Amino acid sequence: MEWGSELWDQYDIIERQTQWGIDLIEKYVKFVKDRTEIEQAYAKQLRTLVKKYSPKRVSKEDQELKFSQYQAFINILNELNDYAGQREVIAENLMQNIFAQLLKYLHENKQERKMHLLEGRKAQQNLEASFKQLDCAKRRFERDCKEAEKAMQNAERVDNDINTTKADVEKAKQQANLRNHMVEESKNEYASQLQKYNKDQNQFYFAEMPHIFNKLQEMDEKRIQKLCEAYKMFADTERQVMPIIGKCLDGMTKAAESVNESGDSQVLIEAYKSGFERPGELEFEDYSQMINRTSSENSLGSLKSESRVDQRTIGKSKTKRWPFGKKNKLTVSEDFSHLPPEQRRKKLQQKIDDLNKELQKQVDQSEALDKMKDVYQRNPQMGDPNSLEPRITETSQQIERLRQEVQKYETWLTDAEGKLVSRSDSCLQYVPHGNRSPSLNNNGSHEKESPDTTYSDDSGQEPLPQPPSLSEFDDFEDDLVHPIGSSTALYPFDGSSEGTIPMAEGEVLHLIEADKGDGWTRVRRNDGEEGYVPTSYVRITLNRQ
Repeated sequence: MEWGSELWDQYDIIERQTQWGIDLIEKYVKFVKDRTEIEQAYAKQLRTLVKKYSPKRVSKEDQELKFSQYQAFINILNELNDYAGQREVIAENLMQNIFAQLLKYLHENKQERKMHLLEGRKAQQNLEASFKQLDCAKRRFERDCKEAEKAMQNAERVDNDINTTKADVEKAKQQANLRNHMVEESKNEYASQLQKYNKDQNQFYFAEMPHIFNKLQEMDEKRIQKLCEAYKMFADTERQVMPIIGKCLDGMTKAAESVNESGDSQVLIEAYKSGFERPGELEFEDYSQMINRTSSENSLGSLKSESRVDQRTIGKSKTKRWPFGKKNKLTVSEDFSHLPPEQRRKKLQQKIDDLNKELQKQVDQSEALDKMKDVYQRNPQMGDPNSLEPRITETSQQIERLRQEVQKYETWLTDAEGKLVSRSDSCLQYVPHGNRSPSLNNNGSHEKESPDTTYSDDSGQEPLPQPPSLSEFDDFEDDLVHPIGSSTALYPFDGSSEGTIPMAEGEVLHLIEADKGDGWTRVRRNDGEEGYVPTSYVRITLNRQ
């Protein structure tokens, strides 16, 4: 069915319908634009979210990356970032394939509609002009007929009047004949205009307007088809990226399935296993011996000796048996001696592996330079061999430096492993080194053991260096040095070695001499007794000048 035959008299309806179709396209174009902006904003928010929760710097030393649960989270963030990229692809395709194309077609559709409507108005104006000519001819014919009738009646009246002259009668007859002639002319003109108008009207209603209406119908159907394609493309745009989005979601699922709880527990063990043994059983301390002392022990020297015994007793009684506490600030050393033995061995091995990789890289580069130099020597036109000397020298120096570094770290590794082996042969009494960090306990915090704790074959701690000789401070009571600060005991110390002084946990002592690098600090009690204590066992507070 066609508009030209079925809606031949509905020009206004067709005009409104075509305009409504254009308005619908404009509405859909705006809808696609808004959807595009939503997709772009969504993708931007997803990328911002990924950036917020992604690690700032990724390093091999990052302990978190060793846990499968954290690696899975990073993989999920990466997949989400790819997912955001697909939302951007959707927005871009919507903008290019639908928005831009429909906008261009909309402009063409408006121009075509305007042209067809102008043709319809022009045909209507031509028909109206033809009708006006017909109406004018009709009115003139009607007027001439009336004038001719009046002239005829006047001629008859004059002819019947006996008082009129012959000349008047002739004149009236001539006037009547003239009017009749004019009637014939206007009649012919009217007939001609009527025939022309009927032809124009037939052309208008059966040819021109049906053709214009059919053109408008074809244009509107094409518009509908274009809109239908845009509707399909709206869905296809997202369907095209669904496989990639599905892969992103599959990647997230795979990341979740890669989490290994037992593996993470093993990673934690490998990262923080100290190698120390658990503390041994406490021995019975017989305080009844103090009752049997004689009254002769009341002398000043005996009191000091008793005070030392009491302090030792207090120190032993308050020995820290449970190795959990606050994490002390570590002083990182190049040989990793600040770490527990097991962790130190792993760090040294890892450092040696890294140095060997770098060394191999430099060796390969040196071989390549030597080959290039040999080529230059055989073919001077390719380059000057002497120009490679600076690089060869620099590479050789780098190789030598790296070899020395490897040798140094291998020496430390041998020392660390040798201590572990020696402990398997004999059980020695070890105490933490004065300038080393405390051991790493099971919860990841560093804690010092009391010096009287005995370690087994996997202890890995070095013995404290020998304190200064007692002869160095025999004259302390005769020549007292002014304190330079105070020291608070973090852990008990029995002071069993010559030149040391026992202390209880939390005891405050006067600082006489700071650590000179040997791991010992010289302190004094309020009663004047002086001696050395491990630097790592006290918190130093210097007096303000």
